[in-house]
Amino acid sequence: MSAFKESLITEPERYEFSAAPIHQFELARRNFFKILGAGIAVFVAAKEALASPQETAPGSRSFHNEELPKEITSWLHVGEDGTVTGFTGKAEMGQNIRTSISQSIADELRVPLGSVRLVMADTMLTPFDAGTFGSRTTPTMTPQFRRVAEAARNLLIGVAAKEWNLAPEKLVAADARVTDPISKRSLSYAELARGKVLTRDLPADDPITSATEWKIAGKPLPKVDGRAFVTGAHKYASDLRLEGMLYGKMLRPPSFGATLTAYDDSAAKAMSGVVIVHDGDFVGVAAPSAHEAQKALDAIHTQWKETPQVSDKEIFTFLKKNAEPISNDRFRRQKGSVEEALAAATYRLDATYNVAYIAHAPLEPRAAVAQWADGKLTVWTGTQRPFANRDELASVFHIPESTVRVIVPDTGSAYGGKHTSDAAIEAARLARAAGKPVKVVWTREEEFTWAYFRPAGVIEVRSGLTAEGKLTAWDFHNYHSGMSGIETPYDVANQRTEYHQVPLVLRSGSYRGLAATANHFARETHIDALARVAKMDALEFRLKNLSDTRMRAVLEAAAKSFGWPRRKTQKGQGFGIACGAEKGSYVASCVEVAVDRASGAARVVRVVEAFECGAIVNPDGLRNQVVGAIIQGLGGALFEAIQFENGRIKNAHFSTYRVPRFRDVPEIDAILLDRKDIPPAGAGETPIVAIAPAIGSALFGATGVRLNNLPLVPNGLRA
Repeated sequence: MSAFKESLITEPERYEFSAAPIHQFELARRNFFKILGAGIAVFVAAKEALASPQETAPGSRSFHNEELPKEITSWLHVGEDGTVTGFTGKAEMGQNIRTSISQSIADELRVPLGSVRLVMADTMLTPFDAGTFGSRTTPTMTPQFRRVAEAARNLLIGVAAKEWNLAPEKLVAADARVTDPISKRSLSYAELARGKVLTRDLPADDPITSATEWKIAGKPLPKVDGRAFVTGAHKYASDLRLEGMLYGKMLRPPSFGATLTAYDDSAAKAMSGVVIVHDGDFVGVAAPSAHEAQKALDAIHTQWKETPQVSDKEIFTFLKKNAEPISNDRFRRQKGSVEEALAAATYRLDATYNVAYIAHAPLEPRAAVAQWADGKLTVWTGTQRPFANRDELASVFHIPESTVRVIVPDTGSAYGGKHTSDAAIEAARLARAAGKPVKVVWTREEEFTWAYFRPAGVIEVRSGLTAEGKLTAWDFHNYHSGMSGIETPYDVANQRTEYHQVPLVLRSGSYRGLAATANHFARETHIDALARVAKMDALEFRLKNLSDTRMRAVLEAAAKSFGWPRRKTQKGQGFGIACGAEKGSYVASCVEVAVDRASGAARVVRVVEAFECGAIVNPDGLRNQVVGAIIQGLGGALFEAIQFENGRIKNAHFSTYRVPRFRDVPEIDAILLDRKDIPPAGAGETPIVAIAPAIGSALFGATGVRLNNLPLVPNGLRA
């Protein structure tokens, strides 16, 4: 199998990739054998590493191909004690890739899972990586590490063959040993590696084990290091403590875009052990405790100039009014004649859909620990893009990238919200001034206010049908929220999809599924309404207009398990269905809701979701991803929305920003379709995209009210 090759083009809604850092201020060859000891290593030429699974994103200021070094970059090491160490720039954010990648290595190398460890997201030790986003880890890292492990296995077999003077093809590798089946002689990998320093470049083509023959991959094995997480032993970035460390706090403006007009820090400077930094737009303090840092911050007196700004009440009008007059060709897809098809259609349906800003609300807010030593900067932080963070730190502090190291401890969720280096820059600036390590942990209010949001959007759809219920025209325009999932999977001869750029109002960027959540909501809600116009069942209508066999398969699997179509057995009961595809994965959701019109309460009672992402590497981890996406999707569907006015966030706490609680969780049935004939795809995003339109469809079935805005029922659904 040849190396995976693709040119990753970033979606336009990843605004944070091209944004400047939050603040502005005026390695020699990696010696792995020195670090890890003797053994066997497999390398891949740096040029190939960058061209294949270490994807880059052209055109974005914080992305670049690294200078192609003369040295080679290591992926795998088999130590003298038999320990297998893999190296990847990907970060573990709770999606369980540490386990699934380890399974793939163990499976292909033919070693027990317990002997594999991963070094992840460390810019000094791991190969360059553009970041952990876009559901790219599984489809890129799985084949890459299988190729690497295959090469290592062949190298070990070669060592044994040379020692026994036999042809390599006569030997068998299994259970971390190489065996001669005829003489029954065997040597462990540890014995073969002992006292040797052997390397091998990664061949361009290396056969890897088919999914039908996996022994360790494909099994629901427990999470690697799972006990450390449930017992609290794992150290997140916010848990780290270095000797002599200070605690940092930042002075934030009262509103977005406010400028400082008066500043007096004399009272704070008089406090013992406090370091104050005022550098351009940056005002921060560091002190021996978080309490002392906050006390010093409160002692700084400031005055600000604020400007009137758009509020959430007028945002959708603003987005439509301020769209770029001419759309970039890159953002437009068209075939056939939409206008002619609309004119000839038996049935027409036009509708507008609005999608609110929402927050990521990760369990672990942004955090970083920074330390300067011997002219070099080391930062521990929870980020999805350690190499981009390294580059931003080097740029902000005007130092070479080779003097910056970013280490990412396994992190407490991100959902696309931890691409930027905000906390890392703040901790590093304070640490440089203090001459000591500094830790910065954002408060929940800071996370809700100063992090970026999923973009709001307006989506306009025009469509046409034949008398028999066949789609003939589809005109789909997205204003601001983005392009992900914008193209329709339905068979339509005449269609146009277009994304319209709008200047940012709030700081915006990636979110789980990107704009696919918005685009699927609008499309599937519209498809549901078209089925009503055609007087057809919602599932029947979809299948009539779909030829994609994978989409049909998830729809049929979800419908069968749910018992579609269902008859109402009580007042306020409703059923909905929706489907979608994104990032190489397919999903279909069926939902039952219960609505009490007297109180306005709307509750999701049951969700059945069928999901297919090719061959499944770890069924247990995948099920957790699917169920987690469903639960998170409940919030964006039902009630999550950022409220803002004149540059101020009005609901910057969990007490005012509604996220799903335990009481909101319905009965959930996740059906996983294991396609061993298709390479594994990612699963971090696609499972969330169909939940909102399915709920909207169910609410319509319960009430007869078509809801075209997200969130659907932020204040309940009253008669």
